[in-house]
Amino acid sequence: MGLIEIEKVIIVEGKSDKKRIQDIIREPIEIICTNGTISLSKLDEIIDFTFNKEVYILVDSDDSGNKLRKQFKRELPEAEHLYIDKMYREVAAAPRNHIATVLLSANIDVNAEFLT
Repeated sequence: MGLIEIEKVIIVEGKSDKKRIQDIIREPIEIICTNGTISLSKLDEIIDFTFNKEVYILVDSDDSGNKLRKQFKRELPEAEHLYIDKMYREVAAAPRNHIATVLLSANIDVNAEFLT
């Protein structure tokens, strides 16, 4: 069996965000953690890796998340920005069904159990 070519990439801030999303999605998606701030070399790596892929940015609704989002709008203008409700502030703190709805709205396949 051949390797699956991953077509979609979600960029998140931390490992807890990545873990939260991994439980919800049902299709092969690469999830990249920036671990808060992002260096230019790491940014270049991400730009190279995401070439010709669908890229989604899902970061916290706080100052560091907004700063990252601005950086990605500049460096990856074709990326689609996904937003969690500001009342949750952090991706890792948002209810799974809320995250599932956000991902589904971007045509990302999610586990149906989280859509209740």
